Amino acid sequence: MDKVMKNKTAIFLFMFPAALLFTTIIIIPIVMSGYYSLLKWNGFTDVDFIGLGNYIELFTSKSAGFPRTIGNVMLFTAMSVFIQLPIALALALILSRKIRGEKFFVAVFFFPVLMSTVVIGQLWMKIYNPDYGIINSALRFLGLESLTRVWLGDQNTALMAVFIPMLWQYIGYHMLLMYAGVKSIPVEMKEASYIDGATELQITRYITIPLLKPVIRVCVIFAVTGSLKAFDLIYVLTKGGPAHASEVPSTLMVSMIFLRNRYGFGSSIAIFIIFICFFFAILIKKIFKTEVD
Repeated sequence: MDKVMKNKTAIFLFMFPAALLFTTIIIIPIVMSGYYSLLKWNGFTDVDFIGLGNYIELFTSKSAGFPRTIGNVMLFTAMSVFIQLPIALALALILSRKIRGEKFFVAVFFFPVLMSTVVIGQLWMKIYNPDYGIINSALRFLGLESLTRVWLGDQNTALMAVFIPMLWQYIGYHMLLMYAGVKSIPVEMKEASYIDGATELQITRYITIPLLKPVIRVCVIFAVTGSLKAFDLIYVLTKGGPAHASEVPSTLMVSMIFLRNRYGFGSSIAIFIIFICFFFAILIKKIFKTEVD
């Protein structure tokens, strides 16, 4: 192994395929998007270089509606961190206590992660259906017909109606990461705590959760960046509607590029999404650094 590490030719041969793939599918598209974001271009005619004009329009134009998408995606991010992750942590702690059917429940909670997002979108469209959907049907059965809604077509409920399937789909992903983290904690530490008279709640608070902080940091990064670049499920359910009530930067980007032929403006949104994901990933690492690293 040491000989291979000292052989620069071997290192190059091993690194080159991965570096080529990374450059081709990530670096080059980002550079091209950065270049397009400086242009006024509809994808067909000659290009006009406008510098930072697209970025200025992002935050100044009311017709584009970009500031509203930032508010929506920040709400998604906050709910993911403060609702999705605590539920995932609670499930991981419960399942790690060697309950009956532990492996079965782990598989059940993780199953939505394996499902196609389009399938999940179609499933929840049936659940939200105003005529025969299970939610409205249950409300009518309980005599609460006044509470029935066109959940995906009401500006007041569309955003939350989109978030709930996202929570349902990915809660098992974070749960599995935390579950694996809990299982990796040495049993001797818990047994010693029991001998010293610690309760289950004290062990969870002072031993389990502190040792889980590296895993929790990863989950927070995944939850935040995943929310910031959320697209597929939102597009399947509402396409950003009604009246842009559930619009997020990624759906607005697709609308601008493919429906309005504004390649330059759409590319500036893409660059903004990349920037904000990197920003929050670095910020989260900094927040956790003093406690973990």
